[in-house]
Amino acid sequence: MAVQAHVAGVLLAAGGGSRLGQPKALVQIAGRTLADRGAALLRAGGAAPVVVVTGAADVPVPGALVVRNQDWSTGMGSSLATGLAALPPAAAAVVIALADQPLVGPEAVRRLIAAHTGGAGVAVAAYDGQPRNPVLIARAHWPEVIAAGAGRDVGARPFLRRRPGLVTLVECGDTGRMDDIDTPADLDRITRLVEERDRAADPGHHPEA
Repeated sequence: MAVQAHVAGVLLAAGGGSRLGQPKALVQIAGRTLADRGAALLRAGGAAPVVVVTGAADVPVPGALVVRNQDWSTGMGSSLATGLAALPPAAAAVVIALADQPLVGPEAVRRLIAAHTGGAGVAVAAYDGQPRNPVLIARAHWPEVIAAGAGRDVGARPFLRRRPGLVTLVECGDTGRMDDIDTPADLDRITRLVEERDRAADPGHHPEA
């Protein structure tokens, strides 16, 4: 019997957060770590299974397979390779997200998966036409993605720049924001935005102290 193809998720959460002063995977917003929030984003968008790649710090993530990148300090490329290697053979494609972008909405993941279902081998979320994250890549391209990012702190970006003709841009500007948490000031600002979003989605929601 043929194994049904599906789209998996990989969350990159291995960085040490040098400018932030702590590993990003451990940062909590309203009582949830960025690693947990990122995995939940991928699941809510329809990606399964979800692999979370850690490195600088270990963090439990319920509902996800957590794998540690022993070479995390070499950059994001090695973390992406670690995550792809952990996916099951049935995964026909993967949606790659970053732990430090908690304002990305699950609808962006759903739109990328829909684009893949419609025939796209590479789909990139765009915000006002500008390509950002998350990114979907079909399995056939994974070896090239890994080779292009080896030893670099750039994830799939080198592959995407080499193969622009493969990229389908999927507008997601109405589904969330791709702000990064790089500094304590970023964390303060984005924490407020996340809490505002959570309250709007659930008026009875009360962030944990």
